[in-house]
Amino acid sequence: MTGQFNKVITSERRLLDLHIRETIHYRDLIFLFVKRDFTSKYKQTILGPLWAVIQPLLSTIVFIIVFGRLANLTTADVAGSYQLPEFLFYMSGNICWIYFSTTFESTTRVFIDNSYVMGKVYFPRMVSPIAVAFSKMIPFAIHLGMFTALWLFYLIKGGTDIIVSSWLLLLPLLFLQMMLFAMGLGLIISAFTTRYRDLLMLVSFGLEILRYFCPIAYGLELVPKEYLGLYLLNPLTPIITTFRYAFFGFGYFDLGTYLISWVVTIVLLFLGLLFFNKTERNFMDII
Repeated sequence: MTGQFNKVITSERRLLDLHIRETIHYRDLIFLFVKRDFTSKYKQTILGPLWAVIQPLLSTIVFIIVFGRLANLTTADVAGSYQLPEFLFYMSGNICWIYFSTTFESTTRVFIDNSYVMGKVYFPRMVSPIAVAFSKMIPFAIHLGMFTALWLFYLIKGGTDIIVSSWLLLLPLLFLQMMLFAMGLGLIISAFTTRYRDLLMLVSFGLEILRYFCPIAYGLELVPKEYLGLYLLNPLTPIITTFRYAFFGFGYFDLGTYLISWVVTIVLLFLGLLFFNKTERNFMDII
């Protein structure tokens, strides 16, 4: 019977069969999902895409008031006296965090949010989380453009220790790592949220806690030396500190720590793909 069909869809397949070639073939569908996700987010809002501009500005201002002025936390990643605008410091961490948190949180819900589509028509299920990661790149690109404009303003104005360095070439690699880390961690959690919806509540709560275990509201110098090694195991920490190092020309960068963060990222992504591949076979029977 199967010889009469051009394509046979079955849940029986190897665990490591990730349908990579088929997913690439459906790249037009990824683009349509990216467009859908971005437009639906700002649909029926008064300001529309302007929220992509307002969000990092407001969060940066709050961080300056609360952590910069009231708590007076250090903005130094390494010991020394550096002239660095507070706005640039807090905004650099905030735009990285916004991309990671929104991508991660949306990926954890990928089966639930797309069950109405997945239950009606066939397509490689990896299309959905990939589309999520790329759709979140649109507001991130807006945030990065704002940050770069302010960075150029302070660079031209002078009065700071900011310098242009070749480390800026590392930025595409940082963006890729941030995407893969958010996807990998999100895919692992998504395998469990199909069965245990309470995890969605814990994800939101856990993100709020994780934010303060990243050097966003303070510099790395605030972390006690005896805990620094453990603190740096969080892949987001080297990403954020290296992001600042690339733009400011000074700060904290350790090649060994950065490579370890890549190893953790790849391991989480691999595990996420395995969990996702296993869950997609029968998730419609659970949701």
